[in-house]
Amino acid sequence: METNYRVAYDKYWRDIKRKVPEQIATQLSVTYCSNTRQFVVMFFNLEYILDCNTETIYRKTDGHVPEITESIIMLNYLAYAGSPQEITKKWVSLKEIPNGGSLFYPAFHKVSIVGLIKAFGHQSKQLLVCAAALGGQPTSFGNASAIFQAFPEIPLCVIIWEGDEEVSANATILFEPSIELLLHIETVIGLGGYLASELMRKATSF
Repeated sequence: METNYRVAYDKYWRDIKRKVPEQIATQLSVTYCSNTRQFVVMFFNLEYILDCNTETIYRKTDGHVPEITESIIMLNYLAYAGSPQEITKKWVSLKEIPNGGSLFYPAFHKVSIVGLIKAFGHQSKQLLVCAAALGGQPTSFGNASAIFQAFPEIPLCVIIWEGDEEVSANATILFEPSIELLLHIETVIGLGGYLASELMRKATSF
């Protein structure tokens, strides 16, 4: 693990252990077993075990250990958990998320959004094929779009607008405003980047 990732990984485990695990399970759509001291977390429709004894994370079906970036997102999800609040459901861009969304947007656009445009801007329907592999469900925005459940409380929407000789292709990743209460802003960016990179990776494999 790279040093910065390791620091974040260890910090979030400490944060989780300072909390009452049963309370986390009431705040989020996760389960916790006090006998094993394990959380079960749904991440993009796959179950992961987060073991508080060994501070390890692995996929329930086959024991696969996720990359450090995925692990940090899941840990932050548990560590950041707060009391549920009612927020109007709508879609917003990263620029509209408080506590740094607009500040980080240029870098996010350069890497994640431009990557999506390159991958799907002239073959938008390919997005739906790649999205299905991550549990994404088609929706009606743009030329092609899909909604993903990163976690049960956290949906993301990816939209592609195809380009032609006159109009440049475009793309976006949208979030619900409630995400600011569920993840740290840097993790929000990491989550959007993870989804974009997974879609781009799958695009190259078809």
